[in-house]
Amino acid sequence: MHGALTLLSLAAPWMAMPTAASAQDKVLNLYSARHYPGDEFMYEAFTKVTGIKINRVDSDDAGIVARLRAEGPASPADVVMLVDAARMAAADAQGLFRPIKSAKLDAAIPPELRAARTPEGVTWTGFSTRARVIVYDPLRVKAEDVATYEQLADPKLTGLLCTRSGSHPYNLSLFATVIERLGDEKGMAWLNGLVANMARAPKGGDTDQIRAVASGECGVALSNSYYIARLLKSDKPEDRKVMERVREVFPNQATTGTHVNIAGAAVARHAKNVDAAIAFMEFLASPLAQEYFANGNNEFPAARGVRLDNPALRAIGGERFKTENIPLAVVAKNLTKVQQMLDRAGYK
Repeated sequence: MHGALTLLSLAAPWMAMPTAASAQDKVLNLYSARHYPGDEFMYEAFTKVTGIKINRVDSDDAGIVARLRAEGPASPADVVMLVDAARMAAADAQGLFRPIKSAKLDAAIPPELRAARTPEGVTWTGFSTRARVIVYDPLRVKAEDVATYEQLADPKLTGLLCTRSGSHPYNLSLFATVIERLGDEKGMAWLNGLVANMARAPKGGDTDQIRAVASGECGVALSNSYYIARLLKSDKPEDRKVMERVREVFPNQATTGTHVNIAGAAVARHAKNVDAAIAFMEFLASPLAQEYFANGNNEFPAARGVRLDNPALRAIGGERFKTENIPLAVVAKNLTKVQQMLDRAGYK
């Protein structure tokens, strides 16, 4: 890790001097669903560069959205950070975000990782990505049989598939993407195939799915990439044994690319410190912040031109992989329809 001075020098070119309004307020109210130790350094660096103190409220995504709705125009929130495109889109649909315009964000973050642009600006932006990968037991499943998301519905995997709830945003976003590509009829058949291949009812989180494959309960599962990286970096013997038993694949590399989701941020609809909020959003796209997204929580940088420097992510082949090009904003529009399809398929 670089020294503090070097890290701050990475951020400084991105940061405009605080405006009169932000310098006077010297406080940014952040509602965050992120609970990662590496994020603390980002917040401290932002304060050192700008003089703007961060006053943070922590909760999960649902709690933050409920609080914003209850507070209404009286809300003190300036910036909102959530950990899934589906959740960002749902909050946006409720009118909880303020559209902003920023040339720095336009230059740094690809449009497919942001909300759709309107004449007023962009409401939310992804600042880190996580791939939805396939984990499998090489003693029971061949790599070529799980090279795509579509193959997870193949009858040859009957009784082998494990996932967390289909309605969880991590899966919901993936399913919405696949169905966007396949169309409703083929997408419905695909969901039915997933249900038919289940080894047991969906339960637990992504780490539970990886452990279930390692234990032999399942043969194949879905997981976000950072859960795999965490286990690889763990100093616990039991975690290392889990990773010795499983393999992972970035799906659809020969076709449409692997699905990626985002952790993102938005300026709150009733933000009182808008200039400081935009400065913080721009800071999140700086090389310094992007480095901490990658090393602090094993996420992939979202900003263009930022080099990945995380041995665990490189170990699973994550330094370069083909990603799908369907904008997350397009996928988000299909979430209600996909949830209804999951209900019809009996995907719990």
